Amino acid sequence: MTRPTLDEIRQRLAGAFPEAHIALRDDSAHHAGHPGAVGGAGHFHVRIVSSRFAGLRTVLRHRLVYDAVHDWMPQRIHALAIEALTPTERPAGSSAEA
Repeated sequence: MTRPTLDEIRQRLAGAFPEAHIALRDDSAHHAGHPGAVGGAGHFHVRIVSSRFAGLRTVLRHRLVYDAVHDWMPQRIHALAIEALTPTERPAGSSAEA
């Protein structure tokens, strides 16, 4: 099974967090030769800004994000680096890039 496209991941996350700002990056090329990448699974980075994270600790925020793509791990997604922020935590001037 091959890694999902950024659009596929974005659709999954948008379904779970409809009001969120989502920025994704495929870092798979940086992990070529890594044992987890051998089968085609990808390494991704996501920055997701949602009011749904308000009052939640980091581990709970990440669990919500992982829940949206759990069935793709580890076969399609080997690693997912997550920045889960509330709108007030979003860095000033942050771009659409994750």
